[in-house]
Amino acid sequence: MDVTDIAIISELKDGRKSFKAIAGDLGLAEGTVRNRVKKLRNEGLLDITGLVDPEGLPDHSVVMIGICLKDMDLVKKGQEFSELRGVVSVAVVTGRFDLILTVMLKKGFGILEFYTEEASKIDKVQSVETFVVYKGFNMKVAMPQI
Repeated sequence: MDVTDIAIISELKDGRKSFKAIAGDLGLAEGTVRNRVKKLRNEGLLDITGLVDPEGLPDHSVVMIGICLKDMDLVKKGQEFSELRGVVSVAVVTGRFDLILTVMLKKGFGILEFYTEEASKIDKVQSVETFVVYKGFNMKVAMPQI
């Protein structure tokens, strides 16, 4: 990834902006923008997706969950948690937790359902701590399947 790729990504903050408009703003050929975006997407470095402010969704809420594991297979466990229903993101972190999850909940799929129907599928979890998000700032998420 070079400075041109970073400039293109910066222009994509408006995900509806055309390649032609981006090319014009950056002084590039439209084909260059198109090819670079395609390459970044193929390499898994860029996703173009709609994001939503969860506070604007009726009957939805967000929780952050700190996970302590019984072993140090952090990447594998992070991947397993990332595939659970409602999970928006998973991060391997330093500090008192091994993983931090961001989870979207809704009416009929609350924290109890997340823990009993989803998180219970993952073994070697030592403990969890849940943080309910009352108010988020600059929080935009891609809608997970919930």
